[in-house]
Amino acid sequence: MRRASRSWRRCVMREPRPAGYGSVSHGRFVRGDQQASQSTRFRDSLVVVLALLLAGCGGDPGQGPVEVKWDRDACERCRMILSDRLHSAQVRVPTPDGRSRVYRFDDIGCALIWLEEHAERDDSATEIWVNDWRTGDWIDARTATYLRGQVTPMEYGLGAQPEPAPDGLDFAQTKAHIFDVEARFNVHGGHLDADTASPGAASVQIPPADPIPAPEQPHDHAE
Repeated sequence: MRRASRSWRRCVMREPRPAGYGSVSHGRFVRGDQQASQSTRFRDSLVVVLALLLAGCGGDPGQGPVEVKWDRDACERCRMILSDRLHSAQVRVPTPDGRSRVYRFDDIGCALIWLEEHAERDDSATEIWVNDWRTGDWIDARTATYLRGQVTPMEYGLGAQPEPAPDGLDFAQTKAHIFDVEARFNVHGGHLDADTASPGAASVQIPPADPIPAPEQPHDHAE
């Protein structure tokens, strides 16, 4: 009798599953269409979250400078490793698929000589970035002012800053200075012939730089 009574009680207390309901959620039956809708919403939310994560994980922003792996990335022109965080450069050029590609350079001189040999130099969408020689921040190379007499990786001797300065060079004068240096000294096996006129140099006059005082030599007191 006891076994029969317990079995009867279980049958009475068990709630029958309504027609069209598929599963139980929080103690209640859930309709099959509701369960499918919840599954779809969860899948859509997961897709959005994954897309946001992928967009924030080092993707190319499509404009502006990109991160440089210092002491690992190589200059596109001379293949030297980028290690000077105050005199490097980047060039972003448009690509046929409507996107863009960034090239890294160890010196603004390498960047401008490399760009001169590519058709993208005349494209308004081409971006040129250079380090501020004091902070390392990336600034627009076309609007920067360049100071001579600095020690740079490829000896073009130019440091950039965003604000004007006495005896500073604008972008056109900077290009003329770089091509003149390359033509006269052929610093690192460049592509310009020293016997030919360098591009842009003939039409742009560069003001003379202030002489850099030579370091004092120690006096010899020996008799």
